Amino acid sequence: MSINFSNLTRGLVIELDGQPWEVIDYERHKMQQRAPVTRIKMRNLLSKAVVERTFQQYSTGFTVADVDTRPTQFLYTDGSFYYFMDQETFDQYDLTKDVLGDSLEYLKELAMVDIVLYNGSPISVKMPTHVELEVTDTPPSFRGDTAQGGNKPATLETGKVVTVPMFITPGTIIRVDTRNGEYTERVS
Repeated sequence: MSINFSNLTRGLVIELDGQPWEVIDYERHKMQQRAPVTRIKMRNLLSKAVVERTFQQYSTGFTVADVDTRPTQFLYTDGSFYYFMDQETFDQYDLTKDVLGDSLEYLKELAMVDIVLYNGSPISVKMPTHVELEVTDTPPSFRGDTAQGGNKPATLETGKVVTVPMFITPGTIIRVDTRNGEYTERVS
């Protein structure tokens, strides 16, 4: 499906040079006695690179990429592959560490995530905004030990280390923001 500039929206995935690009921002400039210039800031869904491109044609056309997001559940890993099952069709997808990237720091067995498919094959994983993880190790807190603001490092069940308040102990389940990797609140 082909669209023009007036149909662009933030978050739309277009296809350029045979690769999917997510539109982050866009604008069109028209100067006197010149053709309009279209600037698009976009992120490559395969390489995660962010670029800004300028199109100088009067009627720039774009092709919408064949991208689909499927709800899946993380099943298990065998060390080199991570296996996910589609919750609607029960298809299974195997992804590598390279494809998962930073999502591995928040991924635990039976977690629900969205897999992004490009032309039918998985290219990335969309984590929920917040995940709940158990604290496995953190140093003990001592009374009056608040000279540094009352925070300490804690290792989570996935191996990620976050900064938590002094009252958090091993075995506590906390909520972590996957966008910035910071502690949000104690769950239990």
